[in-house]
Amino acid sequence: MKYQKFFDEIESVVLKDELAKFLGVNEDGIIEITYLDIVKVAGHSCATVGGAYLMALKGLKALYADEIPQRGEIKVEIKKLPTEGNAGVVGCVLSNITGATTDYGFGGFPGGKFNRRDLLFYNAPIETDVRFTRLDTGKQVGINYHPGKAVNPGPILMSAIGPDATAENKKAFPKRFQEMVNTLFEKRNTVIEVIEE
Repeated sequence: MKYQKFFDEIESVVLKDELAKFLGVNEDGIIEITYLDIVKVAGHSCATVGGAYLMALKGLKALYADEIPQRGEIKVEIKKLPTEGNAGVVGCVLSNITGATTDYGFGGFPGGKFNRRDLLFYNAPIETDVRFTRLDTGKQVGINYHPGKAVNPGPILMSAIGPDATAENKKAFPKRFQEMVNTLFEKRNTVIEVIEE
């Protein structure tokens, strides 16, 4: 699969998944999730997918500090409804990374061990775009995503689909669009705000 070279330059999210270890996926349960992995699941790379990935990357670092984040042990709350804007896309990305699901995930073994359900919530009464909570300690971090501080996807998109779109603009669009996504990663400290609660 040929893809954008900058995907390989993006830091991976490393977690420990005790369910993966228990089921023999690997010996230590360490799971490394790359941006390319998320792009494959989402089917595309855009400002929303990239932003959700960055929220997970930076939010989990703040939540766990020097520890390895524990996949399946994180409550994820999203301020918007899943059908509001692109919140559903954000939820899918965060679910794939953290293991948290609404009611469709693994229900766990008898006694609830390794349950992944009821850990992802939309329309949450929170002040930030997203909030992560550790189930073991109760520590919380809020995360806001401000893509407008770095990019404006609108004109790029309209150059390809708008009424004045030219053949040349349409041809140049994919490259320009992914350059825009790359800018978000380059300016991650500008577009992502983490608030420790």
